[in-house]
Amino acid sequence: MKIGKRNLGEGERTFIVAELSANHLQDYGRAEALVRAAKEAGADAVKLQTYTSDTITMDCDNDFFQIKQGTIWDGTTFYKLYQEAYTPWEWQPKLMKLANELGMECFSSPFDSTAVDFMEEMGMPAYKVASFEIRDIPLIRKIAKLGKPVIMATGIARLEDIERAVRVCREEGNNQIILLKCTSTYPTPYEDMNIKVIPNMAQVFGCLTGLSDHSMGTAVAVASVALGARMIEKHFTLSRADGGPDAAFSMEPAEFKRMAEEVRIVEKALGKVTYELTEKQERSREEGRSLFVVKDMKAGEVFTEENMRSIRPAFGMSPMYYEEVLGKKARGDIARGTPLSWQHVM
Repeated sequence: MKIGKRNLGEGERTFIVAELSANHLQDYGRAEALVRAAKEAGADAVKLQTYTSDTITMDCDNDFFQIKQGTIWDGTTFYKLYQEAYTPWEWQPKLMKLANELGMECFSSPFDSTAVDFMEEMGMPAYKVASFEIRDIPLIRKIAKLGKPVIMATGIARLEDIERAVRVCREEGNNQIILLKCTSTYPTPYEDMNIKVIPNMAQVFGCLTGLSDHSMGTAVAVASVALGARMIEKHFTLSRADGGPDAAFSMEPAEFKRMAEEVRIVEKALGKVTYELTEKQERSREEGRSLFVVKDMKAGEVFTEENMRSIRPAFGMSPMYYEEVLGKKARGDIARGTPLSWQHVM
């Protein structure tokens, strides 16, 4: 499939996404700086979030709307958190234009029907369904009908939730599905990542898979590429010290750049399934072992463990013939240090 101008799939480069989320801190200049920094750090795309506090929740502070799930946001209400975290909609066309000018793609997560309509007016090339929306079947159906790639995070999804969401997309004739392994704790302990799910999801659901990573550092994201992740998404900030709702589990530019570089190294190292040797490997075979005469020998003298050895380098006969040559006789005089060949053996 394609997201904008980028191909995704087997044999293609891993699609690396910088999630800006709330790290703009309600400062448009900082939002632009994040987009530029993402480009410098090796991102293929930047991702936004399209909601307002009124489209994602309601202004109510009764017990149901208090955040108390043991998160870094406990102690406030959903409405207040999203007032702080949302990305103003009037910024988003400008940020998308900037990303495109820099050679990156830009897409977003819509959190209600009006956000989908807004994104479609912008011509965004893909839609990300956040893990907390994966059970919102009407929203997924509306997105799927647009015929664009649907990226779904699975952070709070049970197996049946994933199956239902995938089925709805396919019912609408949309098979452009990417499932992202995700663990919705912030930051995620490494032991809770379970990235072995990535190839399993690809097999079970027959679609591309990737990773939405809230763990710290580069290791998990880089390892996921070896397991078949075709997309990696990481929250991105200019500096965790600047604060903000997502700062604690976001990557700084130098870290993101290191991750992107390591991902590209792993892609090269994965290569293909082959037992053929490269030209350099063929040359290296000369450094292997072979049979050499290690003492001067006269014609007719018997080959023994004392005058013939398997040593490096590999210019003589293969050591596989060692036992076959033992006990046979020399065809002529042989000087010490001569690589043994069948012409020396009677």
